[in-house]
Amino acid sequence: MTFDQIVLFALFAAVFGLLLWGRYRYDIVAFSALMVAVVLGVVPANDAFAGFGHPATLVVALVLVVSAGLVRSGAVFLITRTLVDSSRSLGAHITLMGGIGAVLSAFMNNVAALALLMPVDIQTARKAGRTPGMSLMPLSFATILGGMATLIGTPPNIIIASIRAETLGEPFGMFDFAPVGGIAALAGLLFVALIGWRLIPLRQNAAGASEAQLSQYIAELTVPEGSDMIGQRLGEFDKEAEKADVAILGLIRDGKRLYGRAAGQMLRAGDALVLEATPEALDEFRTAASLDFADAARQEKLGAAGDGLELVEVVVPETARIKGRSAQALGLAWRQNTVLMGLARQGRRLTRHIRQEQIEAGDILLLLCPRDRGADVTEWLGCLPLAERGLSVTANDKTWLAIGLFAGAVLAASLGIIYLPIALGLVVVAYVLTKILPLAELYDHIEWPVVVLLGSMIPLGAALDSAGGTALIAESLLTLTAGMPAWAILTVLMVVTMTLSDVLNNTATAIVAAPVGIQMATSLGVSPDPFLMAVAVAASAAFLTPIGHKNNTLVLGPGGYHFGDYWRIGLPLEVLIIAVSIPSILLFWPL
Repeated sequence: MTFDQIVLFALFAAVFGLLLWGRYRYDIVAFSALMVAVVLGVVPANDAFAGFGHPATLVVALVLVVSAGLVRSGAVFLITRTLVDSSRSLGAHITLMGGIGAVLSAFMNNVAALALLMPVDIQTARKAGRTPGMSLMPLSFATILGGMATLIGTPPNIIIASIRAETLGEPFGMFDFAPVGGIAALAGLLFVALIGWRLIPLRQNAAGASEAQLSQYIAELTVPEGSDMIGQRLGEFDKEAEKADVAILGLIRDGKRLYGRAAGQMLRAGDALVLEATPEALDEFRTAASLDFADAARQEKLGAAGDGLELVEVVVPETARIKGRSAQALGLAWRQNTVLMGLARQGRRLTRHIRQEQIEAGDILLLLCPRDRGADVTEWLGCLPLAERGLSVTANDKTWLAIGLFAGAVLAASLGIIYLPIALGLVVVAYVLTKILPLAELYDHIEWPVVVLLGSMIPLGAALDSAGGTALIAESLLTLTAGMPAWAILTVLMVVTMTLSDVLNNTATAIVAAPVGIQMATSLGVSPDPFLMAVAVAASAAFLTPIGHKNNTLVLGPGGYHFGDYWRIGLPLEVLIIAVSIPSILLFWPL
């Protein structure tokens, strides 16, 4: 081996070893390796930061921003509130949630897709009286599987398309992964839904407890002019409220609380529904029923607040300005352009309009205010902020606009009309201009450690390739598989890649394995495409451990899983993925 090869192999071994150890975060490890490689001269200084402007890095960042826009617009609520039902059997629930997760993750980052659906799954499990651990792992696996079907579904596919463009002059298209990745995803989903969930050890976990600890607020939402609810009885909306995990407590009309629950009252414009719910459930019900935050005048003023709205949770101390006074008496709405959305008071029943309720020390207030004004409003009230929980306000009036912009970009990129990173960039610009995504939180949704990992590993991978390191690995694998048929060689490549992906970041695995696949194809004198497809599927199929994919890590705590629980479903699933992928690759991407 040459000096450059020795140094690069040593650096990759150190990176993989440190990633397995887990003491230091993966982005720090990768960036440190890049800096060492530049100092030792194996990566040219001019190319050191080329990875940060690489199309693969940009697409991953843009997909995360677009995903956030789809969440903020209510596109996900549109799907889940119409399809998810806690009365279904566990198998039917897993099939439906897995299907939704797979479809979503095909068109948005699969980590973002799981982050959207995980609270829905936990809430459904709680309503059904079962442990979330029975369905969270299948949901995680389903979102990983769905990402295999399209170019933007998972970072390995983006990386492999970029490597193909650099090597062969043309990237894979948006749906080139669909024949193989789609078949593998479908087979995997069927296994998870019919058999896999039965292999999960049944044990209690802490998810239910953590959910129960969320503050339940007494809140009000107003029936707007022209609402479909007008003329219907309040009790008719109990089912919709229950679906969102909201309790309807009563009705306020003309500033007065009606007697009891008022379930038989015909609703009028301007009526205020008195509800009990968590902030997330309250926002879901508001979106589903198209209700307003406050009366028409306040709602109009809030709509003109500029760059979006935010929900803030504060606790009232003895010294607070608002203690002993109501939000209305204090002039919270006209002084601070802020609405008191909800009030949590332990052991006390509220009988008046929330904004007319006298605030006591120890109360927890849910405030709706203009974006980036939360800290100022909290200080003005003399309250103390609670820990940030990432609460957001759904812009449900822009749901179809957000979906249309994204669908148009995907269609344009699929037809080759516009380059994918540019198409996604235009969607981000449109989301900001139309205020689907507030400018203030534009960069909050980018997972910067992943960007640094990609930006650091891409130059290292390119250096290994140009130094002949990938050719050396390919030759070793070919020597190992000498005399074997093509399908057996593809199988070995998939097994090696899948094994690496189970213990390492799938992005790093794809960066290393894709050039190896191309080198193996070149040595065999066959098309590199089937080898790249094998790497794409295998790099995403990380099901044996909670560290192989971020989705598996996300469900580890809420699901109450142990490290060894994953292989029970993951091992047969990985065998199945290989078994269906090899024939599919040979059929759709012949040698």
